[in-house]
Amino acid sequence: MNDLRLLHLTFAGSGKTTASVEFDPALTVIYGASDTGKSFIAESIDYMLGGAELTLVPEAEGYSQILLGLGLPDGTAITLLRAPRTNPVFIHHGDFRSLITRPPDGQVTAGHTARSKNSLSLYLLGQMTLPELRIRKNEAGATRALALSDLVHLSVVPETRMVAPLSPVLPSAAASRKTTAASVMRLLLTGDDDLHIETGLNAGERRVQKGKITLLDQIILDLHAKLTTSENVRELRDRQVRLQASIDEHSTTLRAITDRHLAAVTARMRDTEELAALETRLAEVSDLVHRFLLLEQQYRSDLERLEMVTEAGSLLGYFRVGTCVFCGAEPEHQHPGHGEQETTQLHIAVQSESAKTSALLADLLPTIEDLRVQFAELTGRRATLIGNTAVLDVEIASTVQLMAPMRERMEENLKARSAIERNLELHARIDELEERRSRLDGERAGLKHRPAEYVPTRILAGFDDTLRSTLESWQVPSVQFAEYDQYALDIRAGGRLRASRGKGVRSVLHSAFTAALARYCLSNSRPHPGFIVLDSPVVTYRDPISDPVGEDVDLTSNVVDHFYRDMLSFPGQAVIIENGDPPTDVLSQAHTYRFAGSGADRAGFFPASAANG
Repeated sequence: MNDLRLLHLTFAGSGKTTASVEFDPALTVIYGASDTGKSFIAESIDYMLGGAELTLVPEAEGYSQILLGLGLPDGTAITLLRAPRTNPVFIHHGDFRSLITRPPDGQVTAGHTARSKNSLSLYLLGQMTLPELRIRKNEAGATRALALSDLVHLSVVPETRMVAPLSPVLPSAAASRKTTAASVMRLLLTGDDDLHIETGLNAGERRVQKGKITLLDQIILDLHAKLTTSENVRELRDRQVRLQASIDEHSTTLRAITDRHLAAVTARMRDTEELAALETRLAEVSDLVHRFLLLEQQYRSDLERLEMVTEAGSLLGYFRVGTCVFCGAEPEHQHPGHGEQETTQLHIAVQSESAKTSALLADLLPTIEDLRVQFAELTGRRATLIGNTAVLDVEIASTVQLMAPMRERMEENLKARSAIERNLELHARIDELEERRSRLDGERAGLKHRPAEYVPTRILAGFDDTLRSTLESWQVPSVQFAEYDQYALDIRAGGRLRASRGKGVRSVLHSAFTAALARYCLSNSRPHPGFIVLDSPVVTYRDPISDPVGEDVDLTSNVVDHFYRDMLSFPGQAVIIENGDPPTDVLSQAHTYRFAGSGADRAGFFPASAANG
């Protein structure tokens, strides 16, 4: 068995409650209320298997990782990690069901193109050990390799495609996809791919190809004209390596010089700020010293004058006790208080003023000395700062001189590197266009042989039997003689194409086709993923307003019950998504999820807090 198995679908994000469903190897049924994320599960599986886009529901906002666990044919498990709205898919060996922070074991692209060499399609088809199979891509018979998307759209059916009038075989309504779809069905039913050859072009196509080649030639010439060097790619890359080594070396040296320059400038600014504050303080101290020296002189002058008054008073006898110098009275004739009022009073006043002035001078002298000490210290610090700034100015000038040529060389190297990168981009573009031109030349020279286009009747009858058996097991009315019409690329039942029927019949025919194709492929060793995902496979009503075209058939609960019981015996893995409840006996045998809406234990795929997370 080269089948894959779905293990789980998980949405994870930092700070978000993990949202996850686990898939049973046989049958998983997800049912319940509307708007609970059921259809979003099918769409997410399709997205994780290479789908181009996924329309996020509001509850999914904030989730940064989508994880899809897959069981490989060899029994090992891998986890595919893809972020919403991105193309890369990261592969982790093992089964991871929460936010992944480890490095991936591999990386592929979600999309697959003709030039893809590392896509999810190639990786998973390689794990399924499928040989390189070719399918036709146009009516001329040109072929391409089978892609994973060719199988996924036949096994994973979201609700929108389930009820759409578009044939289950077609991935889109584009007319260009019909040839590919028919070729894929031929491969799955017969096991034979189309010949690995190109069949050539008709006259009109050759004219178109010639025009394309002429245009490519002109573009290639224009690109060659834009090249600024005659070096080839190898020479350019060798020079790029050498240039990058020089850039790295210059960057290291320039970074060291820049650090020196920055340190010197920072210290210079710091010293300049301190010097400015110190100059202000020096001016203040100098002014105070000058003022206090003048005050000292004034005090000393006052003391000298008082000393002269004392000497003059003594000389004149003003301060001696005896005959009064003012009135000539002898001491015995002087009335009490005569000397204090006349002679002694002046002496007392002179002594008092002298003592006061001496005290002020005694207080002033230490202050002057302290200011002189401050002035000396500030002057010394000023000299030191001036010396430091001179040294720093030399360092700044030196680093500026060193940086100028280094920056000039760095700019030259960066310009040279940019020129190399532009030339390499031009070479890459030229190589791509020349490869495309070469393929166009090859298509023009292709052989004139067309591979077989249709499925042999004998093989087609075998698949039709499987389809009819499936519908009979489900007991669907009014779909007698169901068959795959390979010319119309649609299902025909009851003598009418599926597209002309109502929504109920369209959905059940699409489901039956998908299940029957999987049964047929698995039982006949044909390429198939090994699982099917059916969203709303048995619609039990028809809205006459929204779907007025065609006749519909009521699918009774009897049909629904038989559908579920038949899926219990499905040979591969089946995931069923529906609104209605499955039968009780199916609930006991299948792995089930019931999304009951708000207020329930399992409100939906996302936890109830996700909308607010």
